[in-house]
This record gives sequence, C-alpha cells and structure tokens, in this order.
Amino acid sequence: MKHVIWLLLTTLLLTTACNDTGTVEEENSSEQSANQEQANESHEESSSQVNKDNQKNKQKDKKKDEQTNDEKSAPTYKINKKSTVVPIHKNKEDKVVLLTFDDAPDKYALEIAKTLKEKNAGAIFFVNGHFLDTDKEKKILKKIHSMGFAIGNHTYNHAFLPDLSKADQKKEIVRLNKLVKKIIGEQPKFFRAPNGANTDYSRKVAADEGMVVMNWTYGYDYFKPYMDAEKLTKAMVTGKGPEVDVPYSLLKPGANLLMHDRKWTEKALPAIIKGLRNKGYEMVDPEQIKTKQ
Repeated sequence: MKHVIWLLLTTLLLTTACNDTGTVEEENSSEQSANQEQANESHEESSSQVNKDNQKNKQKDKKKDEQTNDEKSAPTYKINKKSTVVPIHKNKEDKVVLLTFDDAPDKYALEIAKTLKEKNAGAIFFVNGHFLDTDKEKKILKKIHSMGFAIGNHTYNHAFLPDLSKADQKKEIVRLNKLVKKIIGEQPKFFRAPNGANTDYSRKVAADEGMVVMNWTYGYDYFKPYMDAEKLTKAMVTGKGPEVDVPYSLLKPGANLLMHDRKWTEKALPAIIKGLRNKGYEMVDPEQIKTKQ
C-alpha cells in the first residue's frame, strides 16, 4: 500500500514539474517573440529613417547640382554698343577677347574650327547662305556647330544692306535664319551685317529675330598687306595695323576680333591664339555671352 502511495506521489510531482516547465517555456517563447517583434519594429523604424535621410540628401544634392548647372549656364558677359565684350558682374575676369570668323563656311572654316577645338578656344562663325547651297557645305556647318561653336547670321547673299529696300533687308536676314535652323536645329543668336553696314531697320529685324547685333573692334586679314600668315599674326596679336593706317594698338580687354574664312587666316590661327594668351588674354566662349533668346 505504501508502495502504491509513493508511486502516485512521484507521478503527481513529475506531472506538476512538466506543466511548470511547459509554462516557463511558453512564457520564454512569448517573451522572445515580443522581443523579436520589438527588434523588427526598431529595425524597420531605423531603416525608414535612413531611407528618409538618404532621400533628403539626394534632394539636397540634386538642388545643389541644379544650382551649379544654373551658375554654369548663366551668362557672364554681354556685348555693349561698341561691340565690345564686357563682364556682367564686376568680379568677372575682363581680360578676354572674342574670336569671330565671317564668310563661312567657304573653304577653310572646318580647319579653323578644328584648330580652335584643339586649342580650346571659343568662337562665332558668321555664315552666308550662298555658302550653304550644297549638301557638303551644309554638313560642314552642322559639323562646326556640333563641335560646340556658335553660328551667327551674316545675311544670305552678303548684301550691302543700306542699298536694299526694307523688304529685301528682312529677306536677307530671315531667309538665312530659317536655313540655318533647318540645318543645325536652332536659329543664330548673333547678327553681323556685311561690311558692318547696318541700318535702323536691319537692327530692328535682327532684334525681332532674337539676335544680338555686333560689329568688331579690329581685323586685318581682308587687307592685302596682311594676306600673309606671319604679318597677320603680328597684327592680330599686337592690335596694330601700320600698313593700313593703324599704328597704335586696338587690343584691349573685351576686344571683338574680326577674321575670315581665308587660307592665310587658317594658317596663322595657332600662332594668333598662342600670342594672345602670352599677353594674358583668354578667348571668351560665346555660350557665356548674354543673348536675347
């Protein structure tokens, strides 16, 4: 009998112990689950905060990049009434010159563009419609533009505008703008009348077309004494043209330098660029010049 009672008590104690162990395990398991859920929630919150912070940083970087791009694209120079390049802001370097090439693309414009590209010098090519008659000429203009150079309007037929009626003056300017746009996808932003001979009406038409009108400060390659690379180089670098009654220098900050699509000009160009830089001048990029468009 005592033996039976002992067995029952032992069984009861074991059962109670098992139940207690199960309860503890369940409690431990519940506690672990709760802790895991809290950890997951904490991780999710942390990840969410990191994502938010990253997003904010990206937005800040984007705004910073946009501001930087705006600063880069904002014009820093303008053309004044004397056709000189002047800085818009006082703290901008003013010891620059603007290189321009008229009567393009005749025979040497592409080689001139290649030299400019190699020397990292900006320029405006003022073109005429009668040099854009063939597919080859149009491809050359497209190539020059794709190399990063500005294309200016020099009238369709290189006409002397004061001799023309208002209707014909407008036709000379607008007709070329339409042709250039068809070739390169955009209208010229700069206008130069042949021989620098503007009229009040041609200036109005150019302004209506969204172009900046300019003449030049000096140029010598169209004078016979300077149809020689060495003589032309000296004249362009010094600003002097003693053989055409200019014994004094016209070189100054912001000078607008006139050259043409000519063999001797193409040959002299590397030395002209080097000579101007040796004097402390840099070639302004036309993209930095304020336009009406």
